[in-house]
Amino acid sequence: MRYTLRQLEVFVAVAQHESVSRAARSLSLSQSAASTALAELERQFDCQLLDRIGKRLKLNALGFQLLPKAVALLDRAEEVEELLRGQQGIGHLDVGATLTIGNYLATLLISDFMQRHPGSRVRLKVRNTRTIIDSIRHHELDLGLIEGQCEEEEVITQPWVEDDLVVFCSPRHPLANQGPVELDRLLREAWIMREEGSGTRLTLEQAARHRRGRFNTLLELEHTEGIKRAVESGLGIGCVSRLALRDAFRRGSLTPIPTPELDLSRQFTFIWHRHKYLAAGMREFLRQCRRMTEGIKRSDEIDLPHIP
Repeated sequence: MRYTLRQLEVFVAVAQHESVSRAARSLSLSQSAASTALAELERQFDCQLLDRIGKRLKLNALGFQLLPKAVALLDRAEEVEELLRGQQGIGHLDVGATLTIGNYLATLLISDFMQRHPGSRVRLKVRNTRTIIDSIRHHELDLGLIEGQCEEEEVITQPWVEDDLVVFCSPRHPLANQGPVELDRLLREAWIMREEGSGTRLTLEQAARHRRGRFNTLLELEHTEGIKRAVESGLGIGCVSRLALRDAFRRGSLTPIPTPELDLSRQFTFIWHRHKYLAAGMREFLRQCRRMTEGIKRSDEIDLPHIP
């Protein structure tokens, strides 16, 4: 062959980081070694894979075609290397999860996965839905577990388990224990919201799209626990997954607000790149996720340790 795995590794890293220097650091190479590897790959085939736009390197049409094939080949090569080394476990896995899944499910799944397959390596990235989708598109993650919708053509989606959002307030709030609340009243309340790009916020806004009014957003927070604490303190009302609230509801520190006008149901979903090679570790992790929710209709029915 006229190319090496190192050359492909450098090409993929540069495509992901849009910079030779950042790619070199990620691979523990000198910048000159990374530049040489990329230049040699292009010279051997008399082609150009990236265009320089300002200070960034962007994939051109040929580079876009090559990237998923290079990533898949490197994934297979890693499996071969681990087999030849006699390494235990089933490889390396980069998982991305949105906040509810990441905080309440993914860490338990990874712990169980590591116990079942000692020697395996798993990294978890917890971000909002938009960021996880973008990371899958750019081959920065092997697998994504998201709460929002994904309609990207290059991303495969598979449903996992249903999830419900719940509008909630402090037990001292005027809406506490008042029965069903109309949407017009909810829109006048002060809201503690997730940030733009969050699947939770998108679900809530889509559920209320038939009304012209807008939510009165007092505060935007990136973390579910921060929203719960702000609502507990009486700053306003919020809306997050029932899974994240069930212990607070059990304790009585937060109270659900019935909202019959809002359809707040959604789906937890697996996503991966359409051209992604499903290595053994990825297939096993997916099986484990499905085992966790076997026979379960909704996320808050999953048997989890109580969250203080």
